[in-house]
Amino acid sequence: MKIKSVGYMGIGAPDPKEWLEYAVDVIGMMPARAIPGQGWGVPQSGEERNDSGLAADGSAYLKMDDRQWRIAVHPSNSSNGLLYLGLEVEDKLALEQAVAELDRQNIDVRMGTETEACDRAVSGIAYFQDPAGNALELFYGPVKDYNFCSAHLGLEFVAGHLGLGHLNIFVEDLQTNYDFYTRTLGFRLTDYIRMGPDSALKFLRCNERHHSVAIIGMGEINGLQHAMFEMKTIDDVGKTLDRAMAKGIKITSSLGRHRNDGMLSFYMSSPFGFDVEIGCGCLLVDDNWTVNEFCEGDVWGHHGLVEAVMASSKALSRQ
Repeated sequence: MKIKSVGYMGIGAPDPKEWLEYAVDVIGMMPARAIPGQGWGVPQSGEERNDSGLAADGSAYLKMDDRQWRIAVHPSNSSNGLLYLGLEVEDKLALEQAVAELDRQNIDVRMGTETEACDRAVSGIAYFQDPAGNALELFYGPVKDYNFCSAHLGLEFVAGHLGLGHLNIFVEDLQTNYDFYTRTLGFRLTDYIRMGPDSALKFLRCNERHHSVAIIGMGEINGLQHAMFEMKTIDDVGKTLDRAMAKGIKITSSLGRHRNDGMLSFYMSSPFGFDVEIGCGCLLVDDNWTVNEFCEGDVWGHHGLVEAVMASSKALSRQ
């Protein structure tokens, strides 16, 4: 199976509007120019397009590049934070082949309807789960509406064919999930960090981005630890840090540079359930890459990061 990118994600929060305001005012995303499944408006009929980013059910949709949306926030009190993750494949044939492959491995998978695909603003969709219970969605043919414009002049994200960024996910059974993502879904190990005899952080890629998914085993915990959104310039990262501090948002890790992917970034709390990493300069790799084990996480900075990861694991373990 060939996954092209992590295309979109759905998260849960008690107040999606609060998350939308955080994403727009602090991170610099843009409310979706149309709500998935509701169309673009028909001038002849007088129908108006909903470009507020807020759907009738209270969900919020956000864009960060030329695609109609990348982040959906649904009303929920789920402790996991992550409600679903969209994995992009090439086309209809690739989707059908992927579904058949999952079925042959006795993995419970269902092809979605045309209406369900429309509700995600894609051409085709299928549903299944990873061994940790995370809802995964295979899709092809996303809607592009272009015209991304951040409220913060000139801000651009590194997304496009590389996907929305990356996610760091706690999984209870590290080996089973690692085998699933690499042997079943076709992700490739870029590098890893040992965290003890039964614990490790494994960085997995599906395109040139150093990693799109990282899985970490730290006991009987399943849930999203952080999501990373990459910006094009260090100035935009710094300005985002300034906005976060001005809003009184907790900075969970200071500015620093990671050793393995070269990302210059900081971490902050999101409105609910997990941290957000904002960075720039992520390493791109190719087929000549050699898997490495790293014995340290950072070149400099990122003070508080280990403590933040431990705090996230403890919070999830209590829920």
